[in-house]
Amino acid sequence: MRLFSFGAALAVLSIISSSNAISKLSIKGSKFFTEDGNQFFIKGIAYQLTPKDPLVDTTQCTADAKLMKDLGANAIRVYHVAPTGDHKGCMDAFADAGIYLFVDLDDFPTQIEPDSPHWNASQLQSFSKTLDEFVKFDNTAGVFVGNEVVTKPDGFGAAPYIKAAARDIKAYRDSKKYRNIPVGYSAADIAELRPMLQNYLACGSNTSEALDFFALNAYEWCGSSSYPTSGYADLTANVTNYNIPIFFSETGCNTVRPRTFADQGAIFGPQMTPYWSGAIIYEWIEEANSYGLVSFGPKNTADPLLPDGFPRSGTPTPVSPDFENLKSQWAKVSPSGVKSADYKPTNTPPPCPASTAGGWALNPSVAIPTVGQTGVIAGSATATGSAAPSPTKTGSASGGKEVAGMGVGLVSVMLGFLWWL
Repeated sequence: MRLFSFGAALAVLSIISSSNAISKLSIKGSKFFTEDGNQFFIKGIAYQLTPKDPLVDTTQCTADAKLMKDLGANAIRVYHVAPTGDHKGCMDAFADAGIYLFVDLDDFPTQIEPDSPHWNASQLQSFSKTLDEFVKFDNTAGVFVGNEVVTKPDGFGAAPYIKAAARDIKAYRDSKKYRNIPVGYSAADIAELRPMLQNYLACGSNTSEALDFFALNAYEWCGSSSYPTSGYADLTANVTNYNIPIFFSETGCNTVRPRTFADQGAIFGPQMTPYWSGAIIYEWIEEANSYGLVSFGPKNTADPLLPDGFPRSGTPTPVSPDFENLKSQWAKVSPSGVKSADYKPTNTPPPCPASTAGGWALNPSVAIPTVGQTGVIAGSATATGSAAPSPTKTGSASGGKEVAGMGVGLVSVMLGFLWWL
């Protein structure tokens, strides 16, 4: 009986040991920290092998995690998951490789729509289920309540709904007594909205309505650019007093081939590390948009099981020389950061941006919508009841450097998703 109990205890320990053996991340001021007090800088990869959920195939995750570790990655971003799936095997595989997860809470039917924004009970319930699932894993680093919801200069009317989603997910997290998993948003790089959108999502004296972190999908550094000419200097000038962490949730311009990833030296260098927390490279799998770091085989349009003809499982083979170039860049950077015990944050929330004719026209005093409320436009709010999610969008924003990345990548994933239905 004692032997059985000991064996059972070992079995239980083996079940919980893997993804719970990695140090949990937390936020202090504008920085991420590990449990032992070291500042954490994100070296991430966008990872969406399948449209619905890439985190349910343990064998595939294990193979990918091993190669990502060799690459030097410490995080992945996943855009769509099914909360009812079994994610333990994949999350353990990534934890064993020292890799954290940033996961989007929405799926295609529940995303906050840019043109007819709404935030209703069905969306909140769906977002909450995804949080319920991934709070189980210590290597869940953060969650996104939206990706590129505001996709054009006059799309500011959707911003209050992003804040509403963040507010309600944070309230749900706290009501369930979950650990303080950070809640953030991934923004399109729209010059006309800088820095108003990032400041709006962090502003206000009520921190329960503000993001925990902000992230940017930016493809400004292409080829042999530089810190001042790429636009990175301008981006940094807008965040020197930002009170919450900010990082690149997508980067890796491919208009100049091969990709050298020279921007990583700047992102993890002395001009940016005091303010930025790293970057996520778009993307792991090679598909129609030609952003992949690995391939699972040649394109095969004759196979009806392959969305767009690109294999999405098997042995990951590095795309040369892009994979090696990124590995080399990451190997050369080692930002030291600051110890949590020595860090005394002094930055305060930014003021809510004022309404400007022809630009950011949102009244800074507009109330954040309640669940089911619609019609918050440029400072006016009218409650029109709960709205059903609008049809899945298959288009993307046009004009602007954000189209170079996820504007293309999301379209391919969404088309694959619709094809699989």
